[in-house]
Amino acid sequence: MQQVKSGDLVKVHYTGKLTTGEQFDSSAGREPLEFTVGAGQMIKGFDAALPGMKLGDKKTINIPAADAYGERSEEAIIQFPRENVPADMKLEPGMQLTLSNQAGQPVPVVVVEVQEEIVVLDANHFLAGKELVFDIELVEIA
Repeated sequence: MQQVKSGDLVKVHYTGKLTTGEQFDSSAGREPLEFTVGAGQMIKGFDAALPGMKLGDKKTINIPAADAYGERSEEAIIQFPRENVPADMKLEPGMQLTLSNQAGQPVPVVVVEVQEEIVVLDANHFLAGKELVFDIELVEIA
């Protein structure tokens, strides 16, 4: 039976959880996730789990933060001048916003703190610094 190798186009069903068991994503009820193994389209640990799997195989993998979304970075905490926020925008901690980087690409951020002169924003991925657990089922090798 064919085994997955780097460069193969695959389809998988998955459920992503934290080590606490809290689910953060799943393909249940949706089309399976399609990607090319080894092409850098997935987080490193997820991608590395596929080679050697056969059609119909299921596995559970633990991915350390370094092979997932990386560790949290203090450099991703941004002190944004309050004067650059529209006057009619009411900001509260926990709000999710989108800024643009210098190349014009969207950068999702979360409001951490609102002060008189600045707004403290966190641009870390919400899963940064967390070990992830994925249940994977290989449903197609193209």
